[in-house]
Amino acid sequence: MMLARLDRSGDLTSVRVPGPGDEAVRDLVRARDDTVRECRNARHRLKALLPRNGTPYAGKSSWTGAHLRWLATLKLEHAAQQIGFQEYLHAITESTARIARLEQAMRDTLVDWSLKPLVQALMSLRGVQLIAAMTLVAELQDFLRFEHPRKLMAYVGLVPGEYTSGEKRRQRSITKAGNSAARRMLVEIAWHYQHPARITPIIARRQAELPKAVTDIAWAAQLRLSAKFRRLGARRLMKTKAVVAVARELAGFVWAIGCEVQTSGWQGLPITPAAPDTTAA
Repeated sequence: MMLARLDRSGDLTSVRVPGPGDEAVRDLVRARDDTVRECRNARHRLKALLPRNGTPYAGKSSWTGAHLRWLATLKLEHAAQQIGFQEYLHAITESTARIARLEQAMRDTLVDWSLKPLVQALMSLRGVQLIAAMTLVAELQDFLRFEHPRKLMAYVGLVPGEYTSGEKRRQRSITKAGNSAARRMLVEIAWHYQHPARITPIIARRQAELPKAVTDIAWAAQLRLSAKFRRLGARRLMKTKAVVAVARELAGFVWAIGCEVQTSGWQGLPITPAAPDTTAA
């Protein structure tokens, strides 16, 4: 009876309940995220092992082809150390292969996913590849449930905490509340806006045949966020703090594109499972 009265008075808000397919895609995305974390941890352990045994890498960049070839020829002094080193190397190789399989599964799954238009629209943003777009959509799904972009920023924990007592108002670091996977992805994307605004050929290919309203939002995001990065850098603010501030505003542009797609009813672009991945930033 209470629900009936609330419904009649208009006090109930409709929400989109994720279907079994949406939950399945989210599980796949989170499996890939867990595997990436395992690979990163294994790399850190291996890089800590080598200097401890007097065999640091003298090259410029780690985990390149040259670095992997150097690791394959490495022989430690003691057999026990060699076993530990080899197990770390096996863990990195296996997790790297698993990441590739999961990412291919994500590309194949996107073809029949009902939220494919949202993924394709978000890929119009700079730094948003297919994996990043699918992660954001799988974690957030319904953008219309956020009445204002600030509510999405708060949901992903990118707003500053506050401690107010009497007339004193103090702001703390970000709350880190809500969806951590979406927050991490927004921060990773925000690093791309330290460069001047520009539509590269790869971004132009991603934006081809997308609605003009979506590409206009993506260009506005580049102009605003690149300028914000420069302003914060001129103030000599730490880059890690600047990128969080940019990520907070980036969430607003993600919200704008999501709402535009979900209200316009755009059906997305046709894709096939065998299509090559051309979504690199």
